[in-house]
Amino acid sequence: MRQVFYLPGFDPREPETYWGLFRRESRITSGRRDMAIEVSEPVRSADGISLDWDVRSEAEGRNTRVRYSLLRWDDIVRARFPRSNLRRLAELPPLWWRLWRSGYLRTFRREARRFYRVIVSVHQFYLAFVLFSLAAAAALVTLSPLAGLPALVGAGLVPLLGYGILALLTRLTRGKPLYVAHLVDDTAFTHDHASGRETTMRARLGPWTERIRAAEATASEIVVIGHSSSSFLALEALDRILEADPQFGQRGTPVTLVTLGSVIPWITLDPRARDAREALARIGRETTIGWLDIRAPWDWLSIHLRDPVSASGLPAPPPGRFAVMRVAIEDLIEPALVARRQWNLFRMHFQLLMSSRDAKGFDYAAFVAGPEPVHAAVERCRAARPAAGTIGEGKPDPDAALSESVPR
Repeated sequence: MRQVFYLPGFDPREPETYWGLFRRESRITSGRRDMAIEVSEPVRSADGISLDWDVRSEAEGRNTRVRYSLLRWDDIVRARFPRSNLRRLAELPPLWWRLWRSGYLRTFRREARRFYRVIVSVHQFYLAFVLFSLAAAAALVTLSPLAGLPALVGAGLVPLLGYGILALLTRLTRGKPLYVAHLVDDTAFTHDHASGRETTMRARLGPWTERIRAAEATASEIVVIGHSSSSFLALEALDRILEADPQFGQRGTPVTLVTLGSVIPWITLDPRARDAREALARIGRETTIGWLDIRAPWDWLSIHLRDPVSASGLPAPPPGRFAVMRVAIEDLIEPALVARRQWNLFRMHFQLLMSSRDAKGFDYAAFVAGPEPVHAAVERCRAARPAAGTIGEGKPDPDAALSESVPR
């Protein structure tokens, strides 16, 4: 039985949302390919940290069983998103001052051009909301009957009214298409986790890593998948296991790390992210654990110019350490849908988890539940010529040239 451990990104939604997505896309995949996929009902674990379900598939005359376990941290996300604007106003200025003084913003811009633009833009939007709210509040006080109030009372009303207007604006833009509050709070979480200020996620990873480690005794292979912000949480989990058990992955049960929609340099470029950088360096050179990095150049919410180890300013990983899969958006959805969805950044960010319209292209459900073991697919294609929708590391990443063109 293949054991998949999936870590979702910074998402406050109930974990059953991901089960529903997987079941729906599995049905679509079954209809598009010569493949039957059955997804069981989900069950929350007794300790409350995971949602688990079974997957059975039949393809190429072979039956495959998969146990799919999803790490729950939606409660941790809800404790941080949405934050109050008072907390944002108190914490954002010192955070950005620190990032600017440390030189982080310059290196982050070099390694993640488009993702950098998104993160900076949403914070600029938030600053514009603050200024607009204050200006609107001042106009209400001076251009309405409130102008007759004593000057001190009117001056006191401006920040109160402004705060109310700001609350309305952030609520309206919390979701699509801007996701301002979401990305602002996600940024704060990322750097709090980097500095060690945020501890709840590290505590949650403790029992999760024990579960991954225990699976070595029963699974035919172990696949750890980190999506979005969990790309760095997944490698942190594996690093913890190796620190406690250096022989993990060498007893006959193959272990593969899969990162998709990865944002690892977002945290590891932070000078205070010592633990994350050390974990990345160790996993980056640990060749007994496979690493497949699935890259989507059309995904503005991921970092994909080059391998995350080099992008984080660490010594280059051993040759062949990474298998790289580049997925073309046209393989997943029709061009007409691309035109409609390309500015819905979160929808595009989740596209890698959805069915592919190309029966031969990358398809998440088929990848997870297909007859070929994940580690075998990675090894088989490691040296293959990398093209859209294939795995391999036979030639330089065509996007890597972008990183060289950015002023340092």
